[in-house]
Amino acid sequence: MSNIRLLDCTLRDGAYITNSDFGEAAIRGIIKKMQEARVEVIEIGWLKDTPHKPGSSFFHVPEDAEPYIIEKKPNVLYTAMIDWDRYDVERLPEYNGRSVDAVRVVFPHGRHREGIEVGKKIREKGYKVLFQAANTLAYNDDDLAELAECMNEFMPVSVSIVDTFGAMFFDDLEHIAGILNRKLLPQINIGFHAHNNQQLAFALSIYFIEFMKKSGRDIMVDSSLSGMGRGAGNTTTELMTSYLNRKQHGNYDLNAVMDAIDVYMTGYSEKYTWGYSTPYFIAGMYQCHVNNIAYLTKNHRANARDMRSIIESLSVEERRKYDYDLLESKYIENQNRIVDDADALRELRNAVAGKKVLLIAPGKSVDLELDKVRSYIDSEKPVTIAVNALNPNYDCDYAVFVSPGRYEYAMSYHPAQMKNTRKILLSNIKKEAGENEIVINYNTVIKRGWEHFDNAVILTLRLLNKIDAADVTIAGFDVFRTKYNESYADPNLPTLNPDNKWDELNEEISDMYHDFCNSVEGRMKIVLLTGGSFDSM
Repeated sequence: MSNIRLLDCTLRDGAYITNSDFGEAAIRGIIKKMQEARVEVIEIGWLKDTPHKPGSSFFHVPEDAEPYIIEKKPNVLYTAMIDWDRYDVERLPEYNGRSVDAVRVVFPHGRHREGIEVGKKIREKGYKVLFQAANTLAYNDDDLAELAECMNEFMPVSVSIVDTFGAMFFDDLEHIAGILNRKLLPQINIGFHAHNNQQLAFALSIYFIEFMKKSGRDIMVDSSLSGMGRGAGNTTTELMTSYLNRKQHGNYDLNAVMDAIDVYMTGYSEKYTWGYSTPYFIAGMYQCHVNNIAYLTKNHRANARDMRSIIESLSVEERRKYDYDLLESKYIENQNRIVDDADALRELRNAVAGKKVLLIAPGKSVDLELDKVRSYIDSEKPVTIAVNALNPNYDCDYAVFVSPGRYEYAMSYHPAQMKNTRKILLSNIKKEAGENEIVINYNTVIKRGWEHFDNAVILTLRLLNKIDAADVTIAGFDVFRTKYNESYADPNLPTLNPDNKWDELNEEISDMYHDFCNSVEGRMKIVLLTGGSFDSM
């Protein structure tokens, strides 16, 4: 039966989340708790070509880590990781036994020979050497055989299979592990590092253990507390220790693991975001580098459908890298759904000519101040436009939709009202107008420079400016509350702000609103009928 070792990489993989800034107490505490939990391998961070800053899990040399390891345990292997081409191993001092015992070298597909040359220099300094074959799914059978042959010549402690993009299924892992098990010398451990893009990290780790234990070879599985790691994160240490105790005769102290989560991870989870999400599922589905997903999310707030389309348009090799210029061009290509909107603009211009316009935004105040809004409608007879949502209390002349999710929600939840309402759709939703619909070019009403540049009220105001509306009143343009369902008239309305940073969102909307007001000063009168807080922010 295999000897199974667990490697906790919280301080190394979690460095992607915290930019390595865990804090001195947390680094000491996590290492100490993993020692108490009897985890066999603790990866304390990275070796980097930069001076160490106190509280960081980026270390320049191993002695930087000495203050963080309390009562170093002889039965624990302490490791640090290096990128094969991003650390000058000539600066690595001779092994002294006081901190790092081993160095894990990670290398990309096709660079194993260069990685081994780095490993030789590390071993000459007295350290044990472990290897990570990033994106192992990209290796064909011949690649795997050559990798094994080269590793047999070097004889590292371990060679780890890495599901870099979280794209593996069970048959992929079995195929790769089976070849390496047949080709590698029995003295070399085989490891596995999973990512959770498809919600399979824990399941794949169990499958790896069950498959490999029949071989009798020693194996190693990576995990991190709460799954902390870049993008979709990793197999969780708490799940692995529980499974190993219950099913593989493990001897881990779950109380120590729980203490580490309670004392340290809870705070990080409140401050940072990692773990499974639909965008990272897309990354896994297409074996795509997570930086591409992060770029589309942060810079363009791309929805899942557009994100999938953009990633799908990249070649296999382009997906595995991150070229932001290329990604930007693909995004623009995807969004430039140019339509002939001259007739649509003419219709809207004629509809508002000489009339007041009332925007019914989704905020809760349109229901709380229903009488006030209806009184305004009765007295002023404005052209009424619902903004990115329908409200059963109001029959509007038009409904403008700027996001596909809100459009689909309205079609599902208010089918009769949608059928009877003239719909204004931006071309990011569709190019061809359906029944009782008109389509406006998306790019003509957006203005970049803010993270949430696609706020529906702001985009609608830009559209109204384009059709020369001169007198606009807005109801329901409310400041967001800290609890999502307290902000909208419809508490089930799909959120467009998944990070829940409501204060930052309010400030940004206020900035966009005042920027627009300044740009149309003297041409458009704007009054906030309800809510009104953005006027004074």
